[in-house]
Amino acid sequence: MRPTINRCAPCSLDLMLSQAASEGIVFNSLQIRLCFRSWLAGMLSVLLGLAPSASSNISTSRPNILLLMADDLGIGDIGCYGNNTMRTPNIDRLAEDGVKLTQHISAASLCTPSRAAFLTGRYPVRSGMVSSIGYRVLQWTGASGGLPTNETTFAKILKEKGYATGLIGKWHLGLNCESASDHCHHPLHHGFDHFYGMPFSLMGDCARWELSEKRVNLEQKLNFLFQVLALVALTLVAGKLTHLIPVSWTPVIWSALWAVLLLAASYFVGALIVHADCLLMRNHTITEQPMRFQKTTPLILQEVASFLKRNKHGPFLLFVSFLHVHIPLITMENFLGKSLHGLYGDNVEEMDWMVGQILDTLDMEGLTNSTLIYFTSDHGGSLENQLGHTQYGGWNGIYKGGKGMGGWEGGIRVPGIFCWPGVLPAGQVIGEPTSLMDVFPTVVQLAGGEVPQDRLKQGLSMLPRQLLGSTTQYSTPYEDAILQHCTLSLYTNSVIIVFPPEGTTWKVHFVTPVFQPEGAGACYGRKVCPCFGEKVLHHDPPLLFDLSRDPSETHVLTPASEPVFYQVMERVQQAVREHQRTLSPVPLQLDRLGNIWRPWLQPCCGPFPLCWCLREDGPQ
Repeated sequence: MRPTINRCAPCSLDLMLSQAASEGIVFNSLQIRLCFRSWLAGMLSVLLGLAPSASSNISTSRPNILLLMADDLGIGDIGCYGNNTMRTPNIDRLAEDGVKLTQHISAASLCTPSRAAFLTGRYPVRSGMVSSIGYRVLQWTGASGGLPTNETTFAKILKEKGYATGLIGKWHLGLNCESASDHCHHPLHHGFDHFYGMPFSLMGDCARWELSEKRVNLEQKLNFLFQVLALVALTLVAGKLTHLIPVSWTPVIWSALWAVLLLAASYFVGALIVHADCLLMRNHTITEQPMRFQKTTPLILQEVASFLKRNKHGPFLLFVSFLHVHIPLITMENFLGKSLHGLYGDNVEEMDWMVGQILDTLDMEGLTNSTLIYFTSDHGGSLENQLGHTQYGGWNGIYKGGKGMGGWEGGIRVPGIFCWPGVLPAGQVIGEPTSLMDVFPTVVQLAGGEVPQDRLKQGLSMLPRQLLGSTTQYSTPYEDAILQHCTLSLYTNSVIIVFPPEGTTWKVHFVTPVFQPEGAGACYGRKVCPCFGEKVLHHDPPLLFDLSRDPSETHVLTPASEPVFYQVMERVQQAVREHQRTLSPVPLQLDRLGNIWRPWLQPCCGPFPLCWCLREDGPQ
């Protein structure tokens, strides 16, 4: 039983960094900062009086950094964000003892682009982690697409500053480019010293669930092709035997052979997916193929503990990217049936327990007071993960929509909790917009590094610029906007913009998905809502919401109901034009050529296709 510890108890630096949380969260609009200048000035005088050396202490402290990211977790699934039926005491304690962000936004509502933006501090479109044809995530481990090697992650910068860097858990940002061993997109090529986990992503197909990402679709396509070729073969045979079709036996034999091959492929495609995508690696070595799911959670926790013990003299950066709470919701036996929300709730509560185990390790190794902890999710919960009346996806609270639904808040508003023992104030709540991309400059600044100046970044440090002595001025109009891309075109998504009067947060939708069935709040019957084509609505004028008063996006504003309607629209269009002006052509990593399975890129721990191995039982 873990003792009750105030993990982020305030000390003399507490008040000083309450401004760090507050102003860093106010989005990067010069006008907004002016609205709060008088308040900040008063706070600054108090803070400097209490801690005259605070600025130097922060900038030179180089804390250990622990980043915790859930997969597909809804913001409404956590107690500290309003859920009173799900038990998440460890995550809740982080919020009680630290800083909670209530308008924390992911850069995309799906895994691959959101994680790319998180690691680089850049919109996914800038690194090519989008598609022009509708693919929105990487589809295979054996595909050639992935996070380009010329991108700079915060791990690269911290490694250069002397940090030990590790990633444990999910990657889903590519693996190989030209051969099964070049590892061009591997975490170790993006600044991490150590990697243990899934190079791809946990999927329902890994356990052959009826909720399938690609197995069912592939089986249907293969069966259809088999039926076509079988019909062709039978027609040719009948024509040959009746002398109605003058044809040799060669096309008959070939069409029959292809029909048999397609039938066999449809039968074995499920096993192929399990072996191709559901594997564990340590650095460049495959350790389990396929994975033993009953062992995965203990192995990940052992790996985390091993990393922390090896690097406890620091400084270190550890990114724990949970496989929870993505389907198939692999859950250990002692958590099954314990929650009030079925298997999904069991999985959430197990993840919270994992958070507690990791925090326990920090305590035991004496690392708690020197470690900045951050918890989030890559995007919102998946509403379409439903079978019958059973929900296997997350709950997004009061927010509309969910995973994959473009810019609706339910898909992009995520938990954001920072805890730095003895430094960040306990119980602080920040309501101004922030982004997952803001983590990049925040951790780089804490580590004493510098954000690269050779490329455009979107994130802003969440530390107080005044206290750290920065005099940076922001004048370009797009810098007070958070833009949401669904595909290559911005106009398939939304813009969030903050500006006066009174620091209002506005939300504009150019395109929204058509929910199915009519009146539903999701695209039931599909894996994910589309963001282009016939199943979306184009809005002219765009939909406008005031998130400050209407976070659920239920009341569309019009020129008749909103006096500053045209002012907001002009500001949004200005931000969009400026953003598009700064875009440079880059290879699209998620287009078809980079996103199809290539056998020669498939990681395999035996002679292909006999990819099976079990090489270890614990961390090394």
